[in-house]
Amino acid sequence: MSLFGLGSRNQKTFRPKKSAPSGSKGAQLQKHIDATLGSGNLREAVRLPPGEDINEWLAVNTVDFFNQVNILFGTLTEFCTPVNCPTMSAGPKYEYRWADGVNIKKPIEVSAPKYVEYLMDWIEVQLDEESIFPQKLGAPFPSNFIDVVKTIFKRLFRVYAHIYHSHFQKIVSLKEEAHLNTCFKHFVLFTCEFRLIDKGELAPLQDLVESILQPK
Repeated sequence: MSLFGLGSRNQKTFRPKKSAPSGSKGAQLQKHIDATLGSGNLREAVRLPPGEDINEWLAVNTVDFFNQVNILFGTLTEFCTPVNCPTMSAGPKYEYRWADGVNIKKPIEVSAPKYVEYLMDWIEVQLDEESIFPQKLGAPFPSNFIDVVKTIFKRLFRVYAHIYHSHFQKIVSLKEEAHLNTCFKHFVLFTCEFRLIDKGELAPLQDLVESILQPK
């Protein structure tokens, strides 16, 4: 069973899980991820395997982290509602507005569940676009690939920030805090290994991030 598998009662996901890029080395790299995660050494699990292409590694992990957040948020959909969470916030100081640059060009204020819905839809479009996340073996990644990945991770972080600030007590009552903390630790170690999120963006969970990054 995956390290990040939840109990069957919580297997409702926000949307269907995505598979790793199939044509590339996706399946092979996914096995490497599962094997290293199984060892419990998250710092080792995030490192680029020797001889592997960094874009392939970023692509497979992007799908993996999308699925993790998808599952986590799926456990909260009955609690994270437009009534309970009318804005996408992370504590009193941080509020996020949605824009995708295509359908919604000017940032708009939406409820937290609507923001996450927009976000997951947008990420799925990126993951399904072969010119961004190529499926075929040897197909080139676009020149702006790292920028797309950075935007995905920056926005996934906002979901974690909202969960910790607005729903952590509910997570505790569901006895899922260990799962949440492990997922977030994995996420932080990966983003810092490849410098995917600017330090300022991490401010809503700065103390938690710093505790994760402290040398053990």
